[in-house]
Parts: sequence; structure tokens; C-alpha cells
Amino acid sequence: MRATTLHAPGDIRVSEVPDPTIEAPTDAIVRVTAGCICGSDLWPYRGENDITPGHTIGHECVGIVEEVGADVTSFRPGDFVVVPFDHCDNTCAHCRAGIQSACVNLGMTTSGQAEYARVTQAEGSLVKTDGVPDAALVPSLLALSDVMPTGWHAAVAAGVRRGGTAVVVGDGAVGLCGVLAASTMGAEKVIVMSRHAPRQELARAFGATHVVAERGREGGAIVKEITGGVGADSVLECVGTDASMKTAFAVARPGSTVGFVGVPHGVELPVRTMFAKNVGLAGGMAPVRRYLPELLELVLNGRIDPGKVFDLTLPLAEVAEGYRAMDERRAIKVLIEP
Repeated sequence: MRATTLHAPGDIRVSEVPDPTIEAPTDAIVRVTAGCICGSDLWPYRGENDITPGHTIGHECVGIVEEVGADVTSFRPGDFVVVPFDHCDNTCAHCRAGIQSACVNLGMTTSGQAEYARVTQAEGSLVKTDGVPDAALVPSLLALSDVMPTGWHAAVAAGVRRGGTAVVVGDGAVGLCGVLAASTMGAEKVIVMSRHAPRQELARAFGATHVVAERGREGGAIVKEITGGVGADSVLECVGTDASMKTAFAVARPGSTVGFVGVPHGVELPVRTMFAKNVGLAGGMAPVRRYLPELLELVLNGRIDPGKVFDLTLPLAEVAEGYRAMDERRAIKVLIEP
């Protein structure tokens, strides 16, 4: 099959690799009808993460079931499915506690930017739609494989509540989905920290009531002013850098929680601030399967449209341009059509 492969920092190619096959009775093979590039894919692309040259990359996709293992009974070839990036059996103790991202049989999508993907815990992971959806719905369904549940997880972890105030640190696709989550959950004020006009516009469309372009002390002072000198009831940290984490704690009110979902890179927690202000930290890798049924219903009934985060669509053959566009912030999120 054709698949996106990473060979060195900045070296993205479309290569011929072996088709995935059923390796265990819990597996399924999905023909990818839409995949995408994630902000976290940029870490190895930029050389910030170790890589194995030539390995496939891409963990978000939707598509059609092609084949299932013997233990997969709820899905059959022809089903259209959303594939959570983190596969789970949905039955172990951690899954039952709502932390499917720590499943004892955890697996990951590794060829979401390709023609086919293997799902290692298909019965517990996949969620199907009622027939093949209209093309207009596909971007939002694709967003449910990662970025929308991740933004939702940040809001849940931060304790977003109806009538409260929420600050979202980060204006990438996950941050924008965090804005949508906080707004949908009923936050009265949703403040997004963003310096890019197209992203600010989408954030407002997703329910942001305020946009703060400033950073550091100045940005923190503006948030304090918006919140009447109190600070945010909930903070969603959606970047993963030391600067973004420090900003998150700086704008949090005493007794609040920072929900973090940005993959940490070089983060040092401000423990003294956390101690003095009684500010908590919760979150981590999103348990996508936990939120999928609720989010799918919200998409299908038209209450949310997270597919708007995709502002560039490219064929698989041009995936390298998609990486460049996201790396250079010319695109928020790129949808890839195999």
C-alpha cells in the first residue's frame, strides 16, 4: 500500500509498504477513506522526537472495515467506522474507570496517513455510523478520532462547568476543539489565547467570547481583567511546552484545575505556584473511546462541527506539502485523502 513515511527531520515521503494484516483475533483492517496530520506529528517532523527512519506515521483516520479477526463480532466488512487513535479493549479495569488510554491492551494507529490501517482492539475501539455518511460529515467524523475528544478531555479534566470561565492556551486544532468543548459544556466566558487571525476567527465561531493575543505577564493581566481580577475557573493547556504550561498556571484562579493534553516537551511544573494557589493538574492522553458515543451524537445532531478545523485538503501524494503547511502555520489542520 501507499503510506506516509518519515525518514529524517523534514523528510516526509509517500512509500510503498506492506499492507497491514490480521495478526491477532482482536484485529481489524480498515481501508482509510480520510486521514489527517496532527500537531503532534510535527514533533518528530521537526526532529524533537526520536524516529525510526522509514516508519509509517499518522494516527487519525476513518474508513471502511475490510477484514476482522475471529474475536471481532460487532463489526463486519463494509461498516464505516471512526478509529480512535488509542485502541482499547474497553473491558479492562482502567477502561471501566474511563481511562481507555491506559488500557492494559493499549494499541495505536500507526498508518492513518495511508491506504489501510490496522486496529489492534477493534471490538472495544471502533465506533460505526449508520451506513456510509455523507461526504460533508466526514471531516467532523475524522476529528472524532483524536482532536475533538482530546479538546473535550482537556475541558473535562479542567472541570469546565456551566456559567464558569475557561481559558484555552493554544490555538491549534486541539485548542480550537477545546474552545468548542468549553462552549458546548456551557462556560459563560471562553477565553482563547491566540495570535493568528484565521484561528481567532474560528475560535469565535466555536464559541470563544474573548481572544487574548498577548503572552507572558501582559497576557495574564488581560485574562485577570476579563475575569474581574479572579482568574479562570478552568484552564485548558493544549500545547505541551514549558511556556504554555506556565501561562496556564499563571491565569488559573486559586482552587482551580489545569487540564493538560498537549504532549509535554521540556515542561517543568511550577510546583510552588501550584502549592501556593492550590491549583491542580489533571489530564493527559485522551481516552478517545470514552467520549466517542457522546461526541458522535453531537456531530450527527448538528450541535458541533469540529470538522471546521480542517482548512486544507490534499491527496496522499502531496502529504509532504501538508506537513510544510502546518509546520509554517499556513494551515490549522490538513485532511489527507488516500
